[in-house]
Amino acid sequence: MSDSVDAPKKAAPRSLVRLAVRLVGPVLLVVVLLRMRDTQAAWDALLSASLLPLGLAFLLNAGVCWLKMLRTDALLQARGYQYPRKRAWLGFLATIFLGLFTPGRVGDVLRAQYFRHDLGMPYSEGVAVVVVDRLCDLYVLVAFVAIGVARWSSVVVGDLALFTWGGVLLTALGPLVLFVPSFAQTAMRAIYKKMPGDPTGEGFDRFLRALRAQRPRHLASAVVLTILAFGVNYLQGYLIAQSLHLDLTLYDVLCLLAVASLLGLLPISVSGLGVRELFFSVVFPALGHPGEAGLIYGLVVFLVIYVGVAAMGFVGWHLAPPPLGGEPGKGRAA
Repeated sequence: MSDSVDAPKKAAPRSLVRLAVRLVGPVLLVVVLLRMRDTQAAWDALLSASLLPLGLAFLLNAGVCWLKMLRTDALLQARGYQYPRKRAWLGFLATIFLGLFTPGRVGDVLRAQYFRHDLGMPYSEGVAVVVVDRLCDLYVLVAFVAIGVARWSSVVVGDLALFTWGGVLLTALGPLVLFVPSFAQTAMRAIYKKMPGDPTGEGFDRFLRALRAQRPRHLASAVVLTILAFGVNYLQGYLIAQSLHLDLTLYDVLCLLAVASLLGLLPISVSGLGVRELFFSVVFPALGHPGEAGLIYGLVVFLVIYVGVAAMGFVGWHLAPPPLGGEPGKGRAA
């Protein structure tokens, strides 16, 4: 009895620590705001922003989400499942909405729940599809980040450069252990056995089989769709720069947003808020713009892209509420 009473008490400090870590980014944002020298000029630039490029950038959020939904559809087809487009679209938006405002990968777990409910797909297979989906994001991002880090070599120097390139290398190599049978079958299966509901670890065996069963043509389609989605993201960043009257090339924007996206993966912020703005304020002087312009640019990127996607996800959440109960559906193609 005492153990059950003490468990919530032990969990509370851990929750507070996780919350405190997540607030590091917003605290950094406040610090950068307080250190702004020409506050009036920065806000004047924001108020004079052109609305047409901002509106186009906002509308392109739908294109990014649609491309990523098509990518998931390609991966599902490789497993023999057909997902109705409307349901797939709304469910994808709902999981994005949850993922933007929760720590960890709660949105990805919810996607596996949608697959189980709507398609009758076992959790292990659903998680495998989500993992491959995320790996596409990760490796395409790493390629763009490498370009970005090389571009900012004059700013990212010394130990910072070593740390950054090391992070890129580890990010690229880390997930590959899932494809090494000897390591994955021993170490990872032992961890999976400790998860509730599957003491034998057989679910992890199914997960690995599903993970490695993707066909090359489907993977190639997924990678191409991922590159296109990132390309639309960078076009959004370029339009935002144009709306703020910033003299940035599409190549500059690509390098800026790629590195900012990698920094946004750090568990010290919500969608990279604060970390992204700090990075932009440091890099913008190398582009001939004041650091304050980088701060404002980062904030507008957050509002147009991240908050814009969250607004779309909010609609999807209410039109296709998360399937938290009921019997699994049947969606495997004949």
